[in-house]
Amino acid sequence: MKLKGVSSHLAASLTMIIWGTTFISTKILLRDFSPIEILLLRFIIGYAALLIVYPHFLKPESLKEELLFAAAGLCGITLYYMLENTALTYTFASDVGIIISAAPFFTAILAHFLLNGEKLHVSFFVGFFTSIIGISLINLNGSFFLKSNPMGDVLAVLAAAIWAVYSVLMKKISEQNYNTIACTRRVFFYGILFMIPVSSFLEIRLDFNRIANGTNLFNLLFLGLGASALCFVTWNFAVGTLGAVKTSVYIYLVPVITVAASALILHEKITWVAALGAILTMAGLFVSERKVKTKEIIQP
Repeated sequence: MKLKGVSSHLAASLTMIIWGTTFISTKILLRDFSPIEILLLRFIIGYAALLIVYPHFLKPESLKEELLFAAAGLCGITLYYMLENTALTYTFASDVGIIISAAPFFTAILAHFLLNGEKLHVSFFVGFFTSIIGISLINLNGSFFLKSNPMGDVLAVLAAAIWAVYSVLMKKISEQNYNTIACTRRVFFYGILFMIPVSSFLEIRLDFNRIANGTNLFNLLFLGLGASALCFVTWNFAVGTLGAVKTSVYIYLVPVITVAASALILHEKITWVAALGAILTMAGLFVSERKVKTKEIIQP
């Protein structure tokens, strides 16, 4: 059990390192692809990869379990990534990465009510409001100093809340002791399924020249194989072992990775206002977790 715990922490760390750079890949792809096109391509690639690795189909034992998979696919794939990708069309990758790190707040609140978590302490709320100030500064930085659209920051906050719902749903699914790869692939299936009616209202261009472009192909494979097929398996494995709240704490690594990568690769300008907002956001997240007891949630 100890070895499994160590593996879970390593899996969560690897997931965050890769996910911290996905905002960069998506931002690059948005030059040639729409948000829905990127979603469909990356998750079709991810689904195919998981099918090759584990060619066995999962059979839920009840309609309730099937609905859990459907809800997880809708929230964790379709809604979350539509919100995130659309947010990136309005604002900077670094801003989105920082704001998404607020997901543990929403996860802790949902887990408290839905996963028999213990009472939330005063430190949680102190940290929450500290981070809200930080996120507000990031929004101010984009709107007034860098002239970005604040709608992007709003969409990023909504994405963080949706991700919390997904984490709680995956914790409930993990309690059924199904194969992690099979579970992930089924969630991908529903995510892709829910994208189809959305894509029917949006323009989808079957232009393979865009995909054949070296930069686009690399980023699509990175998102499909690394950030989707691999990372969703490692994340779901970590959630099943550590719990939704404790695993979500690893999201704190995302802003650091995203901001550094955004500055190096996209040459995004990091102003003192954005830096202060990032520090307050991270400090608030740290404070909020110091005394939040999650013993019942952590143990699967």
